[in-house]
Amino acid sequence: MINGTDLPSNINKYIDQSVLKPFTTYKEIENQCQLAIKYNFASICVNPFHVSMCYQILKNTDVKVCSVVGFPLGLNTTYIKIKESVQAVEDGAKELDIVWNISAFKSKDYKYVEEELKEIIKNTPDIIHKIIVETAYLSKEEKITALQIVINSGAEFIKTSTGFAEKGAEIEDVKLWKELSKNQIKIKASGGIKDLKTMLKFIKAGADRIGTSSGVQIIQEAENVL
Repeated sequence: MINGTDLPSNINKYIDQSVLKPFTTYKEIENQCQLAIKYNFASICVNPFHVSMCYQILKNTDVKVCSVVGFPLGLNTTYIKIKESVQAVEDGAKELDIVWNISAFKSKDYKYVEEELKEIIKNTPDIIHKIIVETAYLSKEEKITALQIVINSGAEFIKTSTGFAEKGAEIEDVKLWKELSKNQIKIKASGGIKDLKTMLKFIKAGADRIGTSSGVQIIQEAENVL
């Protein structure tokens, strides 16, 4: 049972409200931005095409625009990912959720993966970078290796999932990264987090940010228990 004492006082600031479905209309983007303002989320996370639209609505608020990069597969070339990142920042993004090259990682081409991330980060200074490693495709050993690569890249966050794989965030992955990272990096959990109880479990496990398309419902749940 959840009660008010279980809730972080700033629970809204854990939420990156995801609006990433390909059929999302302009009107839906506008509505989601207004809801993000109402609930003062950390950010609204959108596809690159929608960044400038969101920026115009959110530019005088505390809600940041977050753009995905290389989404959802991560298999664009480094050149394209850099261009996409720079364009998103020019359009108003303050945070980037970057899908790393999973094929290169699974091929143990760790140098390529790390260097690509470093190049993207170098070309987008003063921006929050969250690296999506897609834990659904990784073994425990690979998750440990992934953590070290993302730390080495200089990114601010490691992120579990795109939400497009067969499964999303797992509590045990967040606990593992929290223990091993020694606070060298923050953790974003995403994929399948749709209610307050689940979100609180991830925060307790060590998540610093939650990616969800259910942010409004979660906050309304929280309001009902206060």
